[in-house]
Formats: sequence, C-alpha cells, structure tokens
Amino acid sequence: MIEELRTRKGFIAALDQSGGSSKKTLVNYGIIASEIKDDEAMFQYIHEMRSRIITNQYFTADYILGVILFKNTMERNINGVNTVTYLKNKNIPAFLKIDLGLDTESDGVQLFKDIPNLDEILDEGIKYGVIGTKMRSVIHEYNEYGIKKIIEQQFSLAKKIISKGLVPIIEPEVDINAKDKKHIESFMKTEIIKQLSKMKKDDYLMFKFTIPDLNNFYDSLLHYKNVVRIVALSGGYDRDKACELLKNNKKMIASFSRALLEGLNVKQSDEEFSNTLNASIEQIYKASVKK
Repeated sequence: MIEELRTRKGFIAALDQSGGSSKKTLVNYGIIASEIKDDEAMFQYIHEMRSRIITNQYFTADYILGVILFKNTMERNINGVNTVTYLKNKNIPAFLKIDLGLDTESDGVQLFKDIPNLDEILDEGIKYGVIGTKMRSVIHEYNEYGIKKIIEQQFSLAKKIISKGLVPIIEPEVDINAKDKKHIESFMKTEIIKQLSKMKKDDYLMFKFTIPDLNNFYDSLLHYKNVVRIVALSGGYDRDKACELLKNNKKMIASFSRALLEGLNVKQSDEEFSNTLNASIEQIYKASVKK
C-alpha cells in the first residue's frame, strides 16, 4: 500500500467538506439555500453530490490516487454498498477527515479542536477500511510560537494515528493571503524537519500544504523515508490558478476540494455533469503528473 501511494500516478480527491463548509458547497453546487432546512437535509444533499461524483465513469483509479472522506460519508452507502467499500472496488483507497473543526484564532493560528473520542473515531475508520486520516489546522500570520504549536499538535496526533497502523495526512494550511507567507513556510518547514528527525523511517505519513511561494520548496522533505507523498490544497485559488501554480512544483500532487468541484451543478444532465467532471479531473491530473 505504501509503495502504491508513493509511486502511483494521480491525485487525491478531497471530498471531505464537513458541517462547517457543506452548506456553502451545496449552494455552489446549485442547491437553493432555503431547501437545506437542517443538518439531516444538508448531509443527504452532500452525499448525493459525492455519490454522483464517485460513481461517475471518469472517477477512476487511473486518475484518482485516493479520496478523503468526511465521517458521515464513510458511514453511508452508495448503491447499496458502503462508500469505502465502493471506492475500494474501484481500487481507490479512502482517508478519513478526523478533525472536528478549528479553534478560535490565537497567536496567529487556528489549531484544530481537541478530539476527545479519537480512539473511537480511528477504530471506526479501521472497521470501515480507511487506510489513513487527515487533520487540518491554519496559519494566518508569522508568529513563531503559534506555528510551533501547530506543528507540535499535528505531529502529536500523527504519532497516535501511526500507532493504529494508519497513514496520517498532516495539513498545516498557510492562508494564501498571509502577509508573510514565504517566511511562514520557511519557519514551518524548519519545525517540521525537527519533528521528522525524531521519527522512525517506517512511521509513514503524508503532508498536505498550501502551494508554496518558492517552487519545489517542500521537495527536500521527501528525503525522509517515512514521508510518502506531498500533496497540495487549492486554498481558495480557482482551478486554473491552482493548477498553474501546481505545475511549477515537480514532486507535489493535488488534493483539491473546491477546485475539483468547480463547475459541477445539480441541474446538469448526466452528460453535462460527466463532461464537466472529466475536464476537471484531466486538468488536475495533468498539473499533478505531467510536468
């Protein structure tokens, strides 16, 4: 599995919008806001959207290296088959978003909230067949104390996840509008290296970063044997811009969410939906592997 994740061509589809972002995602998808009456309706709509994507003929292992799922999606079925199993049948592994959202901003960053039932969440993910996890935190400004806290929190949780036999995707997102983005990335990378130096070579993990200001800036992290892959979030860029920037980073592949869904609409015919999704997948794939 590790070798496949490390060497297979493709990108990771981030279909993990949770309670905080699902409503906006659905409105962008063409669902009228007044129709999203409560959480039950919201999650039903979002699952229908994700099911339409996952079952599509163009959503294949030839292009998709993995999928990040929200817990609610992991627990639901697609065409009578559990979502994780459905993906596995398409030779696409699943990762589980385990964070419970962001804390309020402090010291220029937002840590992810404490996860009191972590063991229960991880055990449930293992039961369903996920191979890894993802947890997101955000850095808004250059504050060394805050950045250190972000990286320490991410690695502390990653070690617990690794002990369960799963592969964590560490995601310390740097706000694309941060004033000192280049300096934030430089200091963050130094802190990451400190943590990586303490780990075993078979403590496998992945990173999900904002596309850096300096091209190929994170490539050196792949010198550590336990770093399986470095993937990029779109971070608020539209798909064209995100792909343009990603092409300049030779060893980075996409793990886009909003940029992947861009242009999809609930009112599209099956043919229109497929053509739009196919164009999106092709563009992101090329930006990820044809450099």
